Amino acid sequence: MSRKPPLSPFEARKAAAKRAALNALKRARRTADKAGVELSDWEGEFLAEVTDRVKTYGRAFGDPEKGSPGEALSVLQNVKLKEIAAKAKGEKKPLARRPFRRKVKA
Repeated sequence: MSRKPPLSPFEARKAAAKRAALNALKRARRTADKAGVELSDWEGEFLAEVTDRVKTYGRAFGDPEKGSPGEALSVLQNVKLKEIAAKAKGEKKPLARRPFRRKVKA
């Protein structure tokens, strides 16, 4: 019996990131469907296209400057996915982006 050699740590981390991204995309879609929340056409296309790219290539972005090498989604794709998930959960406000402020010494 010939067994496959074990995956290298990098390949194992890459496969885990792919599974996590696909699960997060499915979870966002399923939550929106169960809650009866209407996703915009753009959001539906985003979920479908990113899912296809992750399944095909193992990651959804090509430019290495947009995310870590072991990640399946870029930073901005993660942000948009979290916004869609928040909308599906019924949270009224999108994720707040606070500007940088210095702490003032009193």
